Amino acid sequence: MDIFLQPGEFYFGDAETRIRTLLGSCVAITMWHPQKRIGGMCHYMLPYRKKNAEHDLDGKYAEDALKMFLREIRASRTHPWEYEIKMFGGGNQFPEHSAKVFAIPDRNIESGRQLLEKYEFQLKSEHLGGVGHRNVMFDVWSGDVWVRHVEKVMLP
Repeated sequence: MDIFLQPGEFYFGDAETRIRTLLGSCVAITMWHPQKRIGGMCHYMLPYRKKNAEHDLDGKYAEDALKMFLREIRASRTHPWEYEIKMFGGGNQFPEHSAKVFAIPDRNIESGRQLLEKYEFQLKSEHLGGVGHRNVMFDVWSGDVWVRHVEKVMLP
């Protein structure tokens, strides 16, 4: 099964799955359980949502995406420390306007790192920051993740 994640989407599956996405300032996190050959990917756009009343989890936000992973991990009767974690993205698409964009790519990266640590995940590898976009492909059957980084920026 080939799944393509749009911004804000999340998918968790088994060894029959390949998950792909395209990242700019957004961040993707992959999680893979080597013994069970299950895992998933999130594609979040923003670090945190504003704290309000009760709400459904929304994959647009890093905090909610990590909670979605935790829900799947509990359902599969596994533990966070059993997973190989990889993190990608956070590329600056408009470097000449960084102050105007409020450094969203940097905030996305930092929030992802903080949340992984909070929930006791161990980050195995990362490809983060810089300028441009990334194509990410994750094969759940092997745990392999391929990244193509294109250092091209949008012109004003």
